[in-house]
Amino acid sequence: MFEQDLKGQYLEISKIQDDEQEKILNKANVVGVAVSHKIRKEQDTGDPCLTVFVEQKLDSALLGSDQAIPKTIKKFKTDVVETGPIFAEPHHAEDFAEDQETDVGIQTLKKRVRPVEGGYSVGHVRITAGTMATAVYDRSPFPGIPRRYYMLSNNHVLANSNNARIGDPILQPGPYDGGTYPRDMVARLYRFVPIRFDGSCNYVDAAIAVGEFHDLDREIYWIGYVKGISTVKVGSIVQKTGRTTSYTTGRVTAVNATVNVNFGGGKVAKMCRQIITSNMSAGGDSGSLLCDMNENAVGLLFAGSSSITIHNDIRYVQSLLGIRVV
Repeated sequence: MFEQDLKGQYLEISKIQDDEQEKILNKANVVGVAVSHKIRKEQDTGDPCLTVFVEQKLDSALLGSDQAIPKTIKKFKTDVVETGPIFAEPHHAEDFAEDQETDVGIQTLKKRVRPVEGGYSVGHVRITAGTMATAVYDRSPFPGIPRRYYMLSNNHVLANSNNARIGDPILQPGPYDGGTYPRDMVARLYRFVPIRFDGSCNYVDAAIAVGEFHDLDREIYWIGYVKGISTVKVGSIVQKTGRTTSYTTGRVTAVNATVNVNFGGGKVAKMCRQIITSNMSAGGDSGSLLCDMNENAVGLLFAGSSSITIHNDIRYVQSLLGIRVV
């Protein structure tokens, strides 16, 4: 749908990835494939490579020859990176409670606020809590007079991973943080991109909820107002504000990623064209808007592990939801 803004060796590797990734993803223990840099002794060498993400690194002696990742694929080096299991940030109570026991050492953005700013706790009436990215409006009336205003977040935050109906209440703060219906209803589910669990590519985990203009704020707590839409490359520094870990920064470690993400209940979705960063989130941060350091929107946070965080490309989010972030 969109050019991946890859040039030179990065573009060559992405084409190899397209040819080889299904074979690689079918290997035991593999959870993702992406364009990245070779890491040696925990240092970024700057050498473009095809990175394979695995739940756990295993000694080559424990793998059959058909399961091992070759050191090169079509002249380019490979790298194997251990991530642990990758989940859409927990939104079921038992998973969420366990995640909150981790000592993040930061106060959460879970209080009731009006208007709601990006970064604060929100959620469908039947989930725990996630994060509002920012306020958005329909793409079609630009320039013009928007008829509706929306909060942006993930499908699994606003639409309960497809298990919701249009018009369902959205609470701020989210239910886990004390939000109750009808007192804390701030919006109603309006549109979402269904997540497919059939092995085909998903590009976004995204949804919008319609609310009153005076209840939804485009400002993101601690970051400010989004100035534009941009893209990132490996090594870019990025920032986000989210419900659980508040303001964090990270580094883009891989682009053009295809990753198998666990949504709970045995459901796994293949997510394509994703952005991967260093770990900059925890359960409840799902829906945070990823920005570069110039306050341009670049992604929508939705999943991660103990070592990485995964984001949708914001251009896909805008296109598939039919919205404008700015």
